[in-house]
Amino acid sequence: METDLSLVTLILNASIMVKAVMALLLIVSLMSWTMIFQKARILKKARIAADEFEEKFWSGGDLNALYSQVTSGRSKQSGMAVIFESGFKEFVRLRKKESADAAAILDGAQRAMRVSLSREIDKLETSLPFLATVGSTSPYVGLFGTVWGIMNSFRSLSGLKQATLAHVAPGIAEALIATAMGLFAAIPAVISYNRYSADLERLIGRYQAFIEEFASVLNRQAHR
Repeated sequence: METDLSLVTLILNASIMVKAVMALLLIVSLMSWTMIFQKARILKKARIAADEFEEKFWSGGDLNALYSQVTSGRSKQSGMAVIFESGFKEFVRLRKKESADAAAILDGAQRAMRVSLSREIDKLETSLPFLATVGSTSPYVGLFGTVWGIMNSFRSLSGLKQATLAHVAPGIAEALIATAMGLFAAIPAVISYNRYSADLERLIGRYQAFIEEFASVLNRQAHR
């Protein structure tokens, strides 16, 4: 009699532990793909917002008018706009103090922008540690399921006087599915983590460059 080695049959006939490993890997994979698409959308939105704000900033308009536009409340600002808002707000506040000199004003504005930058980085890095964890641990979780399944398969042969490949093939096949699922969960997570980490580094570089450029503009303003 032929043994049914279809994928569905192997999964349904797997041991409870192997099924638990498969279910865990399936859940992790679904969560990983959800975060992958979310992160792609967030980073794309951040790049577009940075492009639009830089175009407004370098158009030669009045900084007060730009600040009013950013803080108008019509839409929630993020990224470069938030950094500009915090820096310019602190600059104006310190400039109103008669005792503050130009160096102190500029230092306060830069400090406020660095704090905003840190917060923006924290938001953009959300879910990246999860993708890194999935990419590094999923193969080992799948391997655990495979080892457990193969161990049970060989244990079942202990009561047989004559063992054939037909006796161990289903158990080994169902166990190897766990490894395949582990790789299926890990590979997209690793690729996405590397891709998004590189995109995030470039975006952070743009934010840092803007802080330096804006600080130069504020420095000229402070010495007037």
